[in-house]
Amino acid sequence: MTPDSPPALLVLHAVRITGFADTPVLAHRYGLSTAETKEVLLDAEACGWVEHTAFAGTGGWSLTGSGRAENERQLAAELARVDGADEVGDVYRAFLPLNALLLRACTDWQLRPTAGDRLAVNDHSDPAWDARILHELADIDRALRPLADRLGSVLTRFRGYDTRFTAALARARAGDGSWVDRTDVDSCHRVWFELHEDLIATLGLDRHAEP
Repeated sequence: MTPDSPPALLVLHAVRITGFADTPVLAHRYGLSTAETKEVLLDAEACGWVEHTAFAGTGGWSLTGSGRAENERQLAAELARVDGADEVGDVYRAFLPLNALLLRACTDWQLRPTAGDRLAVNDHSDPAWDARILHELADIDRALRPLADRLGSVLTRFRGYDTRFTAALARARAGDGSWVDRTDVDSCHRVWFELHEDLIATLGLDRHAEP
């Protein structure tokens, strides 16, 4: 049976991979109750691992520097306990080429260079251009599934990235292109960003030191 992660780890990790979110969003990320999530967050706040800030009518939790270190310590201990470092490392190496393709696809979704402006915004008036990008995302979607299966066999908390990506892509292909790259919905780009952050946090890597 694939091991489950403890709630205290999941809540702190949810803050890490979402970047900034309020209690209900963090609770939903791993299917925890809002009350339990709030209790863990308050304990983490007392330890100096998270902080709550509010601005422009919204509020949310984010990790402090010590919270980031604690999250990585917990993740490393968990990975060692399940002897999953080799498998997750292999998946990460297979992920990197797909990551380059995903970043290029999202850039092409946002920009469509012209003869006079290589940074011209994509106004989505060229169906062939957009169709090509959606086809590329479909290729990435298919390649992600076996990697997600491998991760899910290591730890339960890794499950769901592939189904979330597929769902976002289906919405985009049905006509709502915002599901390719919006940051305030579970878009292809958001799901991918979370997976990337999950992998580097779990392996204790630096995103900026990637090849």
